[in-house]
Amino acid sequence: MANAFCRMGPWFHRKIVDPLLQILRRGAEPKQLAFSAALGISLGVFPICGVTVFLCGLAIAVLGSHCHAPTVMLANFIATPIELSLMVPFLRLGEVITGGPHFLLTSDAFKKVLTGQASKEVLQSILHALLGWLVALPFILATLHVLFLPCFKILVRKFSTVIPSSPKKPLSSHTEVRLKVRDV
Repeated sequence: MANAFCRMGPWFHRKIVDPLLQILRRGAEPKQLAFSAALGISLGVFPICGVTVFLCGLAIAVLGSHCHAPTVMLANFIATPIELSLMVPFLRLGEVITGGPHFLLTSDAFKKVLTGQASKEVLQSILHALLGWLVALPFILATLHVLFLPCFKILVRKFSTVIPSSPKKPLSSHTEVRLKVRDV
């Protein structure tokens, strides 16, 4: 078991830590990074596998400069294991909202989905999971944004290599500007 963690360390560093450090060193605003990370994870837990990259790409296209594309995509990547673990809670939330029947998760139902023999109940359960995600989405996004904002303020301050520009102050009427001119 310890050997598996040793092998995962370099992978984790290469796939998550290094890209995050690159993002932080480029000097993005903490508010934009917090929103983008929250958005990437919120879209990354969409309960249909394989769709999250498309959703994140669409959000980036729609939001443009209001989000930081690399952060959205990195957060989406990080959210993959969370996506798998939230499918059932989203399904159950959708069932509660609609008052629909409780879908039994069996290996037979999974096999029908994989072989394309999905019954009406399976399709209905997918719709319930989508509804559960849609209802939870604003809460997930808002909560993550609030949690991430102080984190990114600290991280940007610590890792940013961009030197902040000094505030531009207009010269007051009392300030005298003298230029030295050298005789050549």
